[in-house]
Amino acid sequence: MSSATGLVRVDGELDSWHCSPPMAHWIDVSLPLNDGLVPWPGDPPFRVKRVTDVARGDFCTFSTLSMSAHAGTHIDAPLHFLSRGRAVDALPLDATVGPARVIAIRSKTVIDAGELREHRIRPGERILFKTRNSTRRRPAGKFYKDYVAVLPDAAQYLASRGIRAVGIDGPSIGPYNEGLAETHRVLLGAGIWVIEGLDFRRAPAGPCDLICLPLRIVGADGAPARAILRPRGRSRI
Repeated sequence: MSSATGLVRVDGELDSWHCSPPMAHWIDVSLPLNDGLVPWPGDPPFRVKRVTDVARGDFCTFSTLSMSAHAGTHIDAPLHFLSRGRAVDALPLDATVGPARVIAIRSKTVIDAGELREHRIRPGERILFKTRNSTRRRPAGKFYKDYVAVLPDAAQYLASRGIRAVGIDGPSIGPYNEGLAETHRVLLGAGIWVIEGLDFRRAPAGPCDLICLPLRIVGADGAPARAILRPRGRSRI
């Protein structure tokens, strides 16, 4: 990246990054992976198994991991809901790296097209939804099915706007009950990459720079990701 031009090169192309305020700092908006992570109902839990340990006199410390491809903060590939969709290793780097916008959602239940129209979403944007999911207190070990999610009509609106990627601070972009598959199929079918499981407790609403990249797992329908963002001017909590 060039600080003089504010441009970053991604896959051989230049993507404009607006200059951040001098005091702007990067915020980690990904969930930590640990043994207490609550999985999607029916998914295997995240597990770390310590095989060897220098504290026990072993040559080195070595662990194995066991988890779902959709554990914690992760990216859904089109293959997740589309039989001929691309796998996660085919993610274009500029889909989830570059200027983005965090939109604070007023509704405490759903994200619908009516509320989204107020935000004048533009083609090519990377849109991140900050909802009550980030601040809701949850007893340890409990999965909440009433998380705020994108309704199918809102997914259709986002597809019509031609955005690059969409992210949300809930376990899924679609509602747990009715509309889960339809929301995914609309977005992924329109070439929109989906980021789920973000943590926006410390992230203000407004423009930002985003870096979110999944593990490069060949042929996978999704993969855990590390996501960070840097707020820019006119951000607000």
